[in-house]
Amino acid sequence: MIKEACVGDFRSAVRAIHHGANRLELNADLDHGGITPSLGVITETVRFAHQHHIPVIVMLRPRGGNFIYSHHEIQIMRFDAQKIAQAQADGIALGILTSHHQLQTEQLLYVTQQLPLELTFHMAFDQIANQAAALHWLSQHHFQRILTHGGPLNQPLNIKHLQELITLAAHQIQILPGGGITKGNVADIMRVLNVEQAHGSKIV
Repeated sequence: MIKEACVGDFRSAVRAIHHGANRLELNADLDHGGITPSLGVITETVRFAHQHHIPVIVMLRPRGGNFIYSHHEIQIMRFDAQKIAQAQADGIALGILTSHHQLQTEQLLYVTQQLPLELTFHMAFDQIANQAAALHWLSQHHFQRILTHGGPLNQPLNIKHLQELITLAAHQIQILPGGGITKGNVADIMRVLNVEQAHGSKIV
């Protein structure tokens, strides 16, 4: 059972590890959905987490708001991704969409090319219309997992749609359920979905 704790700073990361988190998603500014943390926070969190054999996935997001990015924002993401890799993090979580809410494949490839990192496509996935096509593309382009609520975050976890995605994913890519998952309900949700990992800010 992997409990991926979504944390917003170094102190939260330490607490999550001490309370049983098996993996971290490290962010800044969680009040606005999470953005890329500073290099100092990344470096120190990775150092501490790795001493406890805990992998760290770093949020790669230059700002809050939508997931449609300008040329300059994409350059920022590419630069940050390289620095995250140099800090020896284990992976990044990112999502880039077109104005029509499809994968922005060219920008995704540009940002992630030749990175020695695990790739997670975050909850921007829940805004995509043709999720079957997106899932297949991500699985073919070195993404390890998709973080998804199964629907809009302002609604309860969509168990039925998550089950459909898990079936669709088969052995192509991991489905990581998240949003509204807490230490009180995580075991039941993982059992119902028959998954071995879950994500949340209150999961431990």
